[in-house]
Amino acid sequence: MGFQTEFNSVCKFKKEQELYELLEYGRGKMLKEGLRVYPTGQKVIAYSPDNKAVAIVKITACVSEINFNGDEVTSVELQLVRQLTEQESAVQTALAHEMFFGDVDSI
Repeated sequence: MGFQTEFNSVCKFKKEQELYELLEYGRGKMLKEGLRVYPTGQKVIAYSPDNKAVAIVKITACVSEINFNGDEVTSVELQLVRQLTEQESAVQTALAHEMFFGDVDSI
């Protein structure tokens, strides 16, 4: 058991519903598998499940725990700073594919 750090300024949503709630209400929560550390107070780029940059968000809380089923989970609370423009989204998406997602050939 160990913590994985997420200091690379990426918040990737796995569920469309979590992203929708963030964009619709300005606040949201993201649930991740494994014990991770997200830097509270830091602004990061949020990515949709299909790896497209969509917004700038601020991490307001991060709680890692082992739930009742024995699974390691991390809950991250986010606040929407602003949505990205089409041009900003294209640039950030291209950078993320090269730096984090590893599929630069598919761009």
